[in-house]
Amino acid sequence: MSLMPELDRRAFLAASVAGAGVVTFEARLALAANAPQAAAVPVNVFVRVDTANHFTIGAKNPEIGQGIRTMLPMLIAEELDIGWAQLTVEQTLADDKIYGVQTAGGSNATPNNWLPMRQMGAAARAMILNAAAKEWGVDAASLTTKAGVVFHVPSQRQAPYAAFARAAASLPAPDVAKLPLKSPKEYTIIGKPMVGVDTAKIVTGQPLFGIDVSLPNMLHSAIIKAPAHGATLASHDASAAMKIKGVVAVVPINSGMVPMGSHDTLVVVADSWWKAQKARGLVKPVWNDAAQKGLSTALYEEQAAKALGAAPQVELAKAGNVEAALASAAKVVTADYSYPFLAHGTLEPQNCTGLWQDGKLELWAPSQNPANGRRETAAMLGIAPEALTIHMTRIGGGFGRRLLNDYMVMVGQVAKAVPGRPVKLLFDRTDDLRHDFYRPAGWHRLTAGLDAQGQLVGFKDHFISFGKDGKPVRAAEMSAFEFPTNALEHMQLGATYLPTNLGTGWLRAPTSNAMAFVYQSFLTELAEAAGTDLPDFLRRLLGAPRELPAEKGRPALHTGRARAVIDAVCASADWRGGHLPPSAKGEKRGRGFGFYFCHRGYFAEVADVTILADQSVRVDKVWAVGDVGSQIINPLNARHQLQGALIEGVGQALIEQKIEQVAGAITAESFIDFPLARIENAPREIAVQFLTPDFPPTGLGEPSLPPVIPAIANAIHAATGKRLRSLPLKLA
Repeated sequence: MSLMPELDRRAFLAASVAGAGVVTFEARLALAANAPQAAAVPVNVFVRVDTANHFTIGAKNPEIGQGIRTMLPMLIAEELDIGWAQLTVEQTLADDKIYGVQTAGGSNATPNNWLPMRQMGAAARAMILNAAAKEWGVDAASLTTKAGVVFHVPSQRQAPYAAFARAAASLPAPDVAKLPLKSPKEYTIIGKPMVGVDTAKIVTGQPLFGIDVSLPNMLHSAIIKAPAHGATLASHDASAAMKIKGVVAVVPINSGMVPMGSHDTLVVVADSWWKAQKARGLVKPVWNDAAQKGLSTALYEEQAAKALGAAPQVELAKAGNVEAALASAAKVVTADYSYPFLAHGTLEPQNCTGLWQDGKLELWAPSQNPANGRRETAAMLGIAPEALTIHMTRIGGGFGRRLLNDYMVMVGQVAKAVPGRPVKLLFDRTDDLRHDFYRPAGWHRLTAGLDAQGQLVGFKDHFISFGKDGKPVRAAEMSAFEFPTNALEHMQLGATYLPTNLGTGWLRAPTSNAMAFVYQSFLTELAEAAGTDLPDFLRRLLGAPRELPAEKGRPALHTGRARAVIDAVCASADWRGGHLPPSAKGEKRGRGFGFYFCHRGYFAEVADVTILADQSVRVDKVWAVGDVGSQIINPLNARHQLQGALIEGVGQALIEQKIEQVAGAITAESFIDFPLARIENAPREIAVQFLTPDFPPTGLGEPSLPPVIPAIANAIHAATGKRLRSLPLKLA
């Protein structure tokens, strides 16, 4: 049973992973002996061509709205030297043994695939040329190509790729490392604005997403999950639920959040989701939740306040003698900053469809990281990972939530309980908000010293978040190389971790979405104490072009690239400080600046805001300048990604987004409790500019988000004189 056609696995380039997620390939090509002559011929694992010279290109990574299903085929098609109108894009299965790394997270798709996908296109083209050369009895070097046609100018012969595809598929694959690749001036697809391959289908409502999956004889299921994260099931009474016609089963399962052998979820299975939802209200569970009941947002606030007044539990980084530097400083500035737990709030709630039969599991999964989901689900079911087939559906919002694969683990257990029939597991909005993996809250006490010339001479941060035994929970980490501490002679970073029962996870621009607000806002306070503004203060800190110290294996901040985006956005916005004249209505207005480096991307942003009569904040315009390397692959999508990230950042900054916990459980029920940014909250204008220095291309789904939050905070301060040090930013 399949929603998507599978590439012929007998004709593939076997993939292995070589450092940093780079895919290398070894040839193992052979056509199926019984393939009909008219069938589409697989040239390699990513490329098929039919007799009409139309190409199917496989997109291997999950599509969460970041445009990867369009971008990766663009790279292949460019080096294959075909026209964009000549191809159809097809989502591959999730199988990292064939396709290499298949994830959507960390803005890694571009840096990991920029070279390998172009090499795959070049390899397919080379094989076509070698087949043509053999058939025509000429040297392959004498052949040229254009738009999927092979030309031999001396003999005036030409033929479409399709004429040579079958012969090409039987040839040895070339050494991709030795294949010449196009220069940027030769590009006909890369660098051109391309509409997303799914856009027309999305706007016409065609079924692409996990929530759309519909299979013959399919069952539906609704969940009853322990309200307090980490609680387990003591007992339950499902007799009333089972009396509803159409209810098939009530299945106790483990979501992966509690120890093996225990259960924290009941799943009601029925022949419609409405019946399953109705029946779950009749199930009577009893939970073991005494250990979780005492935890709450109010308790965390109390504990954090006490911890800030004490010494850090652990030392994250230290250089020089920060206490001596502060003692001798001409000025010392101290401030406390904080930010709340956040949910992901994906528009498509969590879901997954599974079919168990003959000891094997087939999944239709909207996962950002299906390989991890495969391993986790197989472990829970006690089967080999190879016993899972995973179809990747389009994802209606991920933002990091779908890097965690609880929905795959859960539906696998449910499908095994009702073998032979596909079953869809679907969270409702309340389920989704109350059983997320949240961006952890955090508190910072920052202290810095300036000398008589306004130079930063010492810096301390006591960071409070969540963890156990001196180690942070997932996504509560803080880098030991947070700028500007990695540029200072005297600094100290320490942390204290509070206990929590909540599941935590990465939110778009993990850690950076919070650290940018804290550090760029505090640096603005230091700039003011030094008698200058933030851009100038950053230029002083950055100094001469060089790479600053970084965590081993992680990208380093290049001060020259940082300086370039700062200078460019200041020029674009005509930056002259934060003061702006009042509006025609007499409303206060302000301009703010923010910079951040993360996920290999450099972004500097300027925001103009107006303070309305009710003390709410309107973002009028944002200027954004980014450096994500030498090539913007799809300019149309890049602009959309940047604009979307800025709007999401506005939501985190200004909308009442925070997750509250009472007696161990989350209280949010709907988007009324956790609102998202709406069109009236979006900036009236977003001006986008990309710098393209000679560095390898990188991703941009995440690094453009963090700077807008401090830019807005700094603009509010410029307009009102009030320094807001907690998110969300509220004047009243």
